[in-house]
Amino acid sequence: MELGYMIIFWYGILHAFGSDHLTAITDFSIGKSIKKTMLIILAFAFGHGMTLFIFAKLLEIYHLPESATAYGDVISSAVIIAMGIYLLYMVFTDKIHLNKHIHEGKEHIHIYFGKEHSHDTSVATTSAWTIGALMGMGGVRGMLVTLGMLHGEAIDFSMVLAFVAGVSLVFVGFGGVILYINKEFLTNKTNVRRVFVTAGLVSVLVGTDMLLA
Repeated sequence: MELGYMIIFWYGILHAFGSDHLTAITDFSIGKSIKKTMLIILAFAFGHGMTLFIFAKLLEIYHLPESATAYGDVISSAVIIAMGIYLLYMVFTDKIHLNKHIHEGKEHIHIYFGKEHSHDTSVATTSAWTIGALMGMGGVRGMLVTLGMLHGEAIDFSMVLAFVAGVSLVFVGFGGVILYINKEFLTNKTNVRRVFVTAGLVSVLVGTDMLLA
């Protein structure tokens, strides 16, 4: 069974390197604190893992045709495009704000959407979990292949954890890159707009490419 966990863990690592996943993590993490970024990454990974395993197992049990998984790819692509459009909308309607203040002798920068900054992380983590769950539908085919390598093994929650661990390993490393960008580049309103526009455009292009592939 240990080999099965290693296969699922390795699949999680490979799966996480998909451009759609890294794009989603970027969209959620830019402008966020270390705490929020880590919570978002874990929420996305768990939502993604749970949905992917559940749908893969349903397809395996009921022997549905592979064409049924195409809908998952469409949903995943649509989510990425919607996220990109949302970021572009927030930039061009001037709803992304930057606030600087001194706290205990140290300068802090807060970037937030809307009228008021909030330290509440529940909304961001819930949104990340939901987006991760929706995008999980797009990786079902790959999971079916992986489960095929574990013929005779019963899928359980420990396998989900192995997959989430693999995904999270990549996401945390990539999250470190985003945190560096947050710290070094998002120091003024002009840079904030540029970074969010870039993230929005990349999301739209990645999602569109997925739909056309």
